Amino acid sequence: MARRPGNTLERWEVALVKAMLARNFVPQDIQAYFSRPTRSINHARISEIRDGAKHRAVRAASDTELDAYLAAWPDVDPDTGLSARGDELLIKAREAMIAAVHTFNGAGLLFRAEIFIVTAIIAWTYLMHAYYRREGVDYRYRRAGVVQTTPSGAEKYWELGQCIATGACPLDRGTINNLKFLLEIRHEIEHRSTNRIDDALSAKLQACCLNFNDAIKTLFGGQFALERRLPIALQFVTFDGGQRALLAGESLPAHIATAMDNFHNTLTEDEQKDPRFRYRVAFVPKVTGRATNADLAIDFVRPGSPEAQAVERVLLKEVERQKYLPSQIVAKVRDAGYPNFNMYDHTKLAQQLEARTPAQGYGVSIANAWYWYEGWFEKVIEKLAEGWTRPVNP
Repeated sequence: MARRPGNTLERWEVALVKAMLARNFVPQDIQAYFSRPTRSINHARISEIRDGAKHRAVRAASDTELDAYLAAWPDVDPDTGLSARGDELLIKAREAMIAAVHTFNGAGLLFRAEIFIVTAIIAWTYLMHAYYRREGVDYRYRRAGVVQTTPSGAEKYWELGQCIATGACPLDRGTINNLKFLLEIRHEIEHRSTNRIDDALSAKLQACCLNFNDAIKTLFGGQFALERRLPIALQFVTFDGGQRALLAGESLPAHIATAMDNFHNTLTEDEQKDPRFRYRVAFVPKVTGRATNADLAIDFVRPGSPEAQAVERVLLKEVERQKYLPSQIVAKVRDAGYPNFNMYDHTKLAQQLEARTPAQGYGVSIANAWYWYEGWFEKVIEKLAEGWTRPVNP
């Protein structure tokens, strides 16, 4: 198997190797100091340094630097064995996602989704950087071949949008769509205030968590998964209809609703249903079962199975709201028993009720076009049942 481009010693490590060789360390022992779960160093790399075949320009570390390194070694994360210095990006990725989930699950916070999204994007950025670094992909911005720097002189690295846009990205389409969606929402919440959007985004946030855990296991190994660090959160509610309505809170801010709708309109139906884009679960209270088995509070059922279909029939699901053109609303009204209802009637009724006011919640404006929700159709039927008739032309 070909050696990964990232399975190489960094400059600071080469300096330490030279200092160890000067102290007559055995090459095999030196190799052990610099191999770790995410990177295996072949003994040939040590021989290349010893024989001067590579890295001639790198100066050996000082005695003080070598002593400090040896005193701290092994400086590792006890949970994963990751090197605090060599695997810094991967450690930061895990810690950022753990912080995002802990924040969202924390009691007493009112604006959890915004904090989660910003922190989760940081986590994904570190994860992608760790992957590209290991694979030998240069993830620095360049212009005419020159590495770009910040005003302070630091090298500029790809942000998450660029990480998932490059052809070297290892993520699947559903995961990429999920991240693009969260980036769009992040752009909206960075510059404008919002009310609570936690409930409306929960399916996307859940998918983001599961995708991250799958990605870190696939790209780096199952030992770095987050299951052991993030147990199931306990709840103080039973989620009946009234409680669900309270959780939903106010309607979404207009700019957030528009951003969501605009993004969804770029996806196919299959892409919107992809669980890696949005992950929806049904919580099934356990009222039967053998007491001798583990007393699980939640049952997980496989999507598409008979059990899942039964759950979908009886439990409230979080879904994207269906949108209708005016002509579709008119057709639905006619099918409902009002064959004489026409577009003129629809326009006049909407004007009388000021139904296109965003605060009414009957529809949404997307790309200068107005789309109606199911609630508007129900309102039209209600008014017709009350005896509404078209106004007489003046």
